Amino acid sequence: MSNAPLMPKATAIWLVENTSLTFDQIAEFCKLHPLEVKGIADGEVGAGIRGLDPITSGQLTREEIEKAEKNASHPLRLAVSKVRLPEPKRHRGPRYTPLSRRQDRPNAILWLVRNHPELRDAQIMRLAGTTKNTIAAIRDRTHWNSASLTPMDPVTLGLCSQIDLDFEVQRAAKERPGLVQDQGPTLAPAEETTQPYYYEPVSQEEVFGSTAKKPVEQEDEFDVESVFGKLKDLKTRE
Repeated sequence: MSNAPLMPKATAIWLVENTSLTFDQIAEFCKLHPLEVKGIADGEVGAGIRGLDPITSGQLTREEIEKAEKNASHPLRLAVSKVRLPEPKRHRGPRYTPLSRRQDRPNAILWLVRNHPELRDAQIMRLAGTTKNTIAAIRDRTHWNSASLTPMDPVTLGLCSQIDLDFEVQRAAKERPGLVQDQGPTLAPAEETTQPYYYEPVSQEEVFGSTAKKPVEQEDEFDVESVFGKLKDLKTRE
């Protein structure tokens, strides 16, 4: 449909009324079904639509129409526009947040404010898809739901990706290094975790310890007669 003329049905009406082109030629040019073009010719389709002249609008030339009228197998081709319009610049809008995640957005903002105070409001707005007024209300504890807010990682909530968060944090750390806080133990860098492992053989004693048997402590010697003598005394007392 990218090569279809502007207002294809109105163009087809004009071509049916003012040319001797076949239904197939008009249908192919206007991206319509041949039966629909036949319905236009019979007055059953597009009764209230006014025809659009493709020659005046610069979509067809008279030479192209005359060539197609003489040869029924010749397809109509759109005229090449002589004016080239520059492509509009696409400005990146605010991040879209799904409806199921919008209720968790204040929790993510609170997490960003507490754990990354070096982030600017514009960066938090890009990560969480929020407004500057909401960020100020959460930071000043004037938000209507401040009492029940819980800091939650925006990556876990699905509001942004870990790559976007790391990029904004690194960027803020360069611009405002004095506000960076120590986040405690973190994951080891990729250079350490991906380096090849070299096996170093160790001795059996280092793994399982020494195999030398410890001397068994000598048990105290018991007098057999004294033990059985006490048992005999118990029997006689009964």
